[in-house]
Amino acid sequence: MSGAVQIQKKTGNRNVSLLITTLLFFVLFGAGSLAYDRFFSLSTFLNLFNDNAYLIIVAVGVTFVLLTGGIDISVASTLAFTCVFSAHLLRLGVPPAVVIPLVLLIGFGVGLLMGYLIQAFQLQPFIVTLAGQFFMRGFCAVISTNSIPISDEFYKYMALGKVSIGKGKLYYYVFFALVILAAAYYTLRFTRFGRGVYAVGGSEQSAVLMGLPVARIKIAVYAISGFCAALAGVVFSFYTLAGYSLQNMGLEMDAISSAVIGGTLLSGGVGSVIGTTFGALIQGVIQTIVTYQNLNTWWTKVTIAALLCVFIVIQRGIALRAERRKPG
Repeated sequence: MSGAVQIQKKTGNRNVSLLITTLLFFVLFGAGSLAYDRFFSLSTFLNLFNDNAYLIIVAVGVTFVLLTGGIDISVASTLAFTCVFSAHLLRLGVPPAVVIPLVLLIGFGVGLLMGYLIQAFQLQPFIVTLAGQFFMRGFCAVISTNSIPISDEFYKYMALGKVSIGKGKLYYYVFFALVILAAAYYTLRFTRFGRGVYAVGGSEQSAVLMGLPVARIKIAVYAISGFCAALAGVVFSFYTLAGYSLQNMGLEMDAISSAVIGGTLLSGGVGSVIGTTFGALIQGVIQTIVTYQNLNTWWTKVTIAALLCVFIVIQRGIALRAERRKPG
């Protein structure tokens, strides 16, 4: 009975957080529509996906890690490494059919290694992924400290190819983000592995007693995060047609903020990739408003930081309320 009550409470917390996030997105979009001409349009809405497809992919991967109560701050460096290494290989004449699977495999392998180190030696995830961050960013600089342009025809095709929807357009690379989102939602919602991820984040000790493969789950989520960061790097390469060692400095905080604003608890066990996607889109709306207002782009970071603090306080309030309702 107590387990059922806990599940109901966690589901309720998740729904409340997702509801708040969804409302915030529509409030911000509505405010922009009232304040600026031509803001309220299908084109503006679709551009949120065009400009933030890579962020959605990274944030979805990070959500898996956060749901287990861990953290991964290496994703921005993995993304940058993917861009620089891809650009370097393409410049040497290596075909995209080899480059793309190779960088995805490297991202997956680095995530898998970090997950193994964290689990096998009981190391702090923050320290291990910090080392991963320096490792990958360092390799970017070893390859090149200059921006490497990409002139490959397939990358150009992916960068410019688009589907027209009414008066808006959706670039081909956005569909990578939509596929990852759908796959992540299905995995977390309908598979045994997904239920295990939530169980480990809710109570690792209980998950062990239930006979769940806790070690494999904790290693797998870091591998998934690494793979998503590398895929986001491929998409970002399509988006910019260049690789640069200092690309996306601080993106890991944008990804974590997207997940937290979307209702994922930093303590684990509660959250959803749908909420994470709305969290990323909220950042896109704020960036669009900042652009319309012709403000310094750092106002986006300031606003997101303030929102992150507010959502952490709201989550803590919800958690305290749930604890007070526990019997005896």
